Amino acid sequence: MPSPQQKVQGVLDELVDTGAETGLQIAAFHQGARVVDAVAGVADSRTGRRVTHGTPFFSFSAGKVMTSLIAHLLVGTGAVGYDTPVADVWPEFGAHGKETATLRHVLTHSVGVPAMPGGIGPADLADWSRVCAAIADAEPRWRPGTGTGYHSFTYGFLVGEVARRATGKPMGQLLHEWVTVPLGLDGDLYFGVPRADLIRLARLEDATPRQVAPPDGDAILAPWEMQPTAAMGNSAEILQADIPSVGTFTARGIAAMNAAVLDGRLIDSHQLDELTAVAFEGTDQVFGNQARLALGYPLGRIGTRPDETPTTFGWIGGGGSYVYADTATGTSFAMTKTRLTPHFNTAQRLVDLITAEINPLA
Repeated sequence: MPSPQQKVQGVLDELVDTGAETGLQIAAFHQGARVVDAVAGVADSRTGRRVTHGTPFFSFSAGKVMTSLIAHLLVGTGAVGYDTPVADVWPEFGAHGKETATLRHVLTHSVGVPAMPGGIGPADLADWSRVCAAIADAEPRWRPGTGTGYHSFTYGFLVGEVARRATGKPMGQLLHEWVTVPLGLDGDLYFGVPRADLIRLARLEDATPRQVAPPDGDAILAPWEMQPTAAMGNSAEILQADIPSVGTFTARGIAAMNAAVLDGRLIDSHQLDELTAVAFEGTDQVFGNQARLALGYPLGRIGTRPDETPTTFGWIGGGGSYVYADTATGTSFAMTKTRLTPHFNTAQRLVDLITAEINPLA
């Protein structure tokens, strides 16, 4: 009988052979053991370079699982608490009525500054000081804690500046010291990719024909905050910058990280219970969907209602990547891919397969 690894590999090969995907990685851990680590296709269609298990992919918002973890590790040090006002460590942020905003509000996207302030565009993201100064001076769209709305790019800078003010270290350094080195994952997880490592990365490509939504005059987020593009994900400036709203990683690296979250190697069971409990429910003020959030993660597995899979937490990434962990089954899953699609069909198919194959092992 085929193993989960063999079944997943068969699906990946089929997706590449049919042209539905060009290159991708899937990894899954169950109860701390890696049970799937499969790759298929090419990392760079221009050269034919193949995807390997060690090929990092820029995976947009799926990288927020790393950002949220750093926030929880920061709380674990005692430097701040979930209910510490952001302005306690970042005084400038208290402007325009934001003095009541706490780290808990940041983690539940309820601070009220979901969009990058006017004048900040993709080319400015590498300028940490400028971006943080603009966010600190922004007027909130709602009183902190009273509503939620997806903080697409502001999220990483909010968490990152709290962490930097509390520790004196940027997020990339904290990720290295607190996660990649202890877990032996150096070279698998990045906020800012060293120039020498850029050659290892997968090259993203837009789905063809690219589907671009028409401009929405009522939209809160700018188009570049909502619609991922290969140009952004392939930009050497973006890739090398410390932008913890997005991330670059291998599937097996990020799944191994979440496996360590689940089994207590990074945080204790009490904190895991706290950070995965429902922390905010309401209508997302940016997209209009019903949101059910834990501290730093949406709850629920892709393709299900949040209340159907309440023990699952993680992040999707624009273009189709997906990372999640499940406290009930001890499962962590990650998928990275080169082709940026406007749907999550591939993720859904692989998650359904992994769930069917691994959950019976529980």
